[in-house]
Amino acid sequence: MQSKATTVQQYLKELPVDRRSVIESVRAVILKNLDPTFEEGMQYGMIGYYVPHRVYPAGYHCNPKQPLPFICLASQKNYMSVYLGCVYGHPGRERWFRDAWAKTGKKLDMGKACLRFRGLEDLALDVLGELIRRVPARAFIKEYESIIKTMRRRSAGNTAATSSGTNEPKHTARSAAAERRKPGKRREPR
Repeated sequence: MQSKATTVQQYLKELPVDRRSVIESVRAVILKNLDPTFEEGMQYGMIGYYVPHRVYPAGYHCNPKQPLPFICLASQKNYMSVYLGCVYGHPGRERWFRDAWAKTGKKLDMGKACLRFRGLEDLALDVLGELIRRVPARAFIKEYESIIKTMRRRSAGNTAATSSGTNEPKHTARSAAAERRKPGKRREPR
């Protein structure tokens, strides 16, 4: 559920009291550990922590009018979440985060970079704080640019493969799996 709030205070005010308390506690941990180069504001209907355009004028590649997102904090319909842009595309950092979380004994409910929780008791706030502290804005920008450069090279490689005289895309394991799942085709046993 995306909020129409234009300020963090307005976003918090819209939340039910129990959710507001939890989001404010997580927000306090984020702010305490955040490199001061990052700024807080509303981004994509959530509380966002991002690299402002004055520091990184190029902005976010998906929408350059948006500042480069680092972390977002949100209250969703069935849970609350922290979107960890500092983990996405960084396997070493993700591994450290998952291992540190496991050591706390708390169950981690996380996809690629979305940490889901229902209450403060679900969170290892010390691990979250340490993760944020480990990623200064300048390092985050360098990592982001490296990931984008790699994505663009791969995209250019795929374009070259499709423009070799045919309109057929380069065959991949993913496209083979998708072909097997087409309606009317039976899945092959493994």
